[in-house]
Amino acid sequence: MNPRHFISLLDLSGNELRNLINRAITLKRYRDPNYQPLKGKVLAMIFEKSSTRTRISFETGMIHFGGSALFLSPRDTQLGRGEPLQDSAKVISSMVDCIMLRTDRHDTVTTFAEHSSVPVINGLTDQQHPCQLLADMQTFFEQRGDIKDKTVTWIGDGNNMCHSYIHASTVLDFNLHIACPEGYKPDPTIVASAGNRVKFFDTGLSAAINSDLIVTDVWASMGQEEEQQLRKIAFEKYQVNSEIMSVAHKDALFMHCLPAHRGEEVSSEVIDGNQSVVFQEAENRLHVQKALLEFLICEK
Repeated sequence: MNPRHFISLLDLSGNELRNLINRAITLKRYRDPNYQPLKGKVLAMIFEKSSTRTRISFETGMIHFGGSALFLSPRDTQLGRGEPLQDSAKVISSMVDCIMLRTDRHDTVTTFAEHSSVPVINGLTDQQHPCQLLADMQTFFEQRGDIKDKTVTWIGDGNNMCHSYIHASTVLDFNLHIACPEGYKPDPTIVASAGNRVKFFDTGLSAAINSDLIVTDVWASMGQEEEQQLRKIAFEKYQVNSEIMSVAHKDALFMHCLPAHRGEEVSSEVIDGNQSVVFQEAENRLHVQKALLEFLICEK
């Protein structure tokens, strides 16, 4: 039987995603050190991009569940010396129980999944960041209940996070408002897949009206450092600040996947304010990924 992979949020049904979120909430509230469903299991973590939250959360999650995690970088493996991805996938998957990749190219993850005999998890690609969306959705469910029919506003770059929010709107059935500068909008194919759930706005202020959740990300992601100054100019009117939050619902939440640049994509008063849940969101990477590992690896 082919393994179950998690490359995109679209790999889960709405019911599966809600069950995963609820399981994560339970694991967070009631941690049992004696519950070790992954004892003897090994997660291979392949990092082509640097990481804080992704590495710590997956490694800690495996330890909590009695398993082990291996950190692999291109510098230390044949991946960095041109071994074909399909060969690496076949070899690595023959020795471990799950593979997580954080990489530049989305097709690196899809190729690994195609040739892997064990579950493959997308830890981040240039196109999607589904593990972060699991944490974001857990945080919203904890704070405000089910997100179905709610309104989420994305302000900033139409990047991998934006793409995964589009997928989340499809799976969990919420409305997504997007405000991006021209030239930085999300992939139109991904947008089209969400149908009428996604709407575009000319300004962050108009997009944020009556929203339940406001989300943003850095203006220049890893690998885009050379574009930093150009992007600062393009995005200068797309900061999430107190004016943006004032037109959202009074109990609207603010999220950011971190690391954040205070004073750029978000003002200090918002990210450090009482509507911000960025640190709960970051912690939830651990809990929801434990639920994901349990879901993918455990036989029952």
